[in-house]
Amino acid sequence: MRLLWTLLAALMLVSCAETPKTPEEPAAQSSAEKPAAAEETPKFKNSTLKYLANRNLKPQPTRPLNVRSRCSHKDAIGTQTRLDLLVKEADVKKFDAQVSMKGYGTCRFNLDDFEQVEKLPQALLRHKRQSDCLVRMWEQGPKVTIAFNSCPKSCEGQAFDYLWPIMVEAKSGQCF
Repeated sequence: MRLLWTLLAALMLVSCAETPKTPEEPAAQSSAEKPAAAEETPKFKNSTLKYLANRNLKPQPTRPLNVRSRCSHKDAIGTQTRLDLLVKEADVKKFDAQVSMKGYGTCRFNLDDFEQVEKLPQALLRHKRQSDCLVRMWEQGPKVTIAFNSCPKSCEGQAFDYLWPIMVEAKSGQCF
């Protein structure tokens, strides 16, 4: 008897459920008859792309990096950055960076320890003895970013865990 009641309840639930409706295709229309607005508006499945759709975003142009900077900066938490950088036509001529994180240690990077392996789209330096250690330099609008990847041996203690990219204002050479 319980089985009968359970089966009856399941049948009632199934009968109440709605099936998803499939969009009806209009009778064969030629491509000339379709509305132009429907063709121009892309359908985004990803919610991130949906929010980016109506913005005026343009790709960063790929051009040789040119920047000169000799700067030092100390931020609010005591991280001190010193940088001596010269890049001409994507060729890194001079690179000496030292970032000291208060309480964690210092990271040091010098061009003598690196070889340049790429120029475009980013200037890419690979450490001569630590092949996984990379330094990337690229332009983002009016700023140049210098990022460090997998270089804990260039730092004291756990300093690399707290190392952020160095940002340089391309025109003035000021770092922050």
